[in-house]
Amino acid sequence: MTSYPCHERMCVKVLASVGMASLFVSIAHIIPARAIAQTDAGPVPDVAAIHHLIDQYAKAVDTVDLNLVSQIWSHSPEVSFIYPLGEEHGFDAIEQRVFQNVMGGTFSARDLETHGVAVHVNGDAAWSEFHWVFHATMRKEGSAVTTHGVETQIYRKEALKWRLVHVHYSEDRQAVP
Repeated sequence: MTSYPCHERMCVKVLASVGMASLFVSIAHIIPARAIAQTDAGPVPDVAAIHHLIDQYAKAVDTVDLNLVSQIWSHSPEVSFIYPLGEEHGFDAIEQRVFQNVMGGTFSARDLETHGVAVHVNGDAAWSEFHWVFHATMRKEGSAVTTHGVETQIYRKEALKWRLVHVHYSEDRQAVP
């Protein structure tokens, strides 16, 4: 075995470290950011459908489009929404209190951004978890507001379409930038 002076061993270690770092950087550029940020599980078409539903959900929050809200949510009596302001049960309560009163009544402009979405599908049931940033303008004062949250959504397949049946969100204490 060849013996190297200390400084040569250090050079070998540095070169090895630089090589590994270059490898990781190269791999990071090859893998799409979405693949790194999430750990989806389940059949690809169902996972894609849930991702689309989450996009539609964000759009419904941004626009307070009650027709879109109606298409996203199940209309079964057991649907629920848990948030810092309380609990809502049933589609009508969610539509009126969360979307009309809070989103439409409190804010004149809304922008919900989701981050780190992970979807899990198991048969006719699915759930997602993600972080979000909500930028809004207060209707009364016109002041800008930004909040950060972490959310879980539960879905059920009804008549071959995925529908939202439960949302639970809270403040995100480790907010993404």
